[in-house]
Amino acid sequence: MQVLDPTTTDPSRADPALAALFELDAKIAKLGNKVRVLSALAWPVEMEARFLDTWRAGKPQLPEPPTEPIDHAATIAALDDILRQLDRGHPIGDWLFKTAWSYRVAALMLANLGTPRFTECSMLLYGHPSTKYRSQDTTTVESAQSMLAITDQLIDSRYVPQVPYDIQAADFAARLRERIDPFFTDDPVQVVLDPQLSSKAAAGSKVIRIRADALFSELDLDQLVEHEAYIHSATMLNGRRQPWLRCLGTGAPRTTRTQEGLATFSEVITGAMDINRLRRLALRVLRLQEGLAGADFIEVFRAFLAAGQSEVESYRSAARIFRGGDVRGRVCFTKDGAYLEGLLLITALIKRALHENRGDTLRLLFCGRVALGDLVTLAALRDTGLIAAPHYVPPWAQHPERVLATLAFSTAAQGLRLDSFELQRFSEYEDEVMAGAAWSGPSMLPRPVQR
Repeated sequence: MQVLDPTTTDPSRADPALAALFELDAKIAKLGNKVRVLSALAWPVEMEARFLDTWRAGKPQLPEPPTEPIDHAATIAALDDILRQLDRGHPIGDWLFKTAWSYRVAALMLANLGTPRFTECSMLLYGHPSTKYRSQDTTTVESAQSMLAITDQLIDSRYVPQVPYDIQAADFAARLRERIDPFFTDDPVQVVLDPQLSSKAAAGSKVIRIRADALFSELDLDQLVEHEAYIHSATMLNGRRQPWLRCLGTGAPRTTRTQEGLATFSEVITGAMDINRLRRLALRVLRLQEGLAGADFIEVFRAFLAAGQSEVESYRSAARIFRGGDVRGRVCFTKDGAYLEGLLLITALIKRALHENRGDTLRLLFCGRVALGDLVTLAALRDTGLIAAPHYVPPWAQHPERVLATLAFSTAAQGLRLDSFELQRFSEYEDEVMAGAAWSGPSMLPRPVQR
């Protein structure tokens, strides 16, 4: 395979098919920018206060979010035309086909807000919590249940520390800016306050937006640095720095599970994840499953409350599940299942890659917005020079051997049971060893009895 210098060589000279594919890549990227999923699904900020007022008055009323379909007929038609032109027998053609297809599904989803078709499209893009992969034995919802059970075993729910949210958004934004500026050395990323943002934070290649009226904790700082900045912003910037393929810098919907999984894995591997956040991710999967099964917004809200979340947090968690759907149930936005599912898939991929001595594959996760299935294809293209190495790589990903050590230890530690003893047992065990020692004489060392 011919190696190219991306700064001096036109890759289409070595592969004439690439010239046409590059043109289609640019068209897909332009069309994809018109399909803005999260902004289209955002609920008006004032709906939160309105719902909580009715709840506190003892007469809760279902929210009434806007569900006006978004006309993407022209975009869908243009994508259909591109799909017909792409040669799936070419690795770049196949990759572009999958990318264009995911934009088409997202556009169709937005054209069917509030209807069952909306959820059908959402499941194609972000998965379903009851999906069982052919090589695995459990579903995401079962993994979520297991994770909650494990955290209950590790710490009694009565003793889970309450995180104080006492940092004003303006102060938090300033501290976040101080943390990320030294990392983004060649591409300044702004941190701005947004009074209309429905989530607490959202990251792009140039701006990380912070909800202006939100309060933040010390834990939020590490989590947002690792999740939003070092993953979402960094991969977008790395994609936009790619010399040939623009779609690596657009964030196609098919990459969401990988992106959210990688960002969540980044929190875990760096120690930024806390037990409250881990439980929130698992609880969202369970509540999503309930919403898909027919639970309405108020029932899901109550379930979040019963799990220990505050009223505000429970509202926002429930709103994430029903945005774009139907607050009466069954029609939901399934993206919240992608965090835990993506985390499990990323963990499996990294373990397998390191097992096969393919640590180089880990860096490919950062070359742009990619899906896990792209990595084999991209590895071959990287060797030709068509895919440039990522410019920004989080510190933890620069040393795969450290990742492997952490994963190996966590896997081995899973065998320890915590339900069969209490702290007092550590003292009792040593006393039993001493009491049960067999002595053959005063000058001999004790021989401990096996326990």
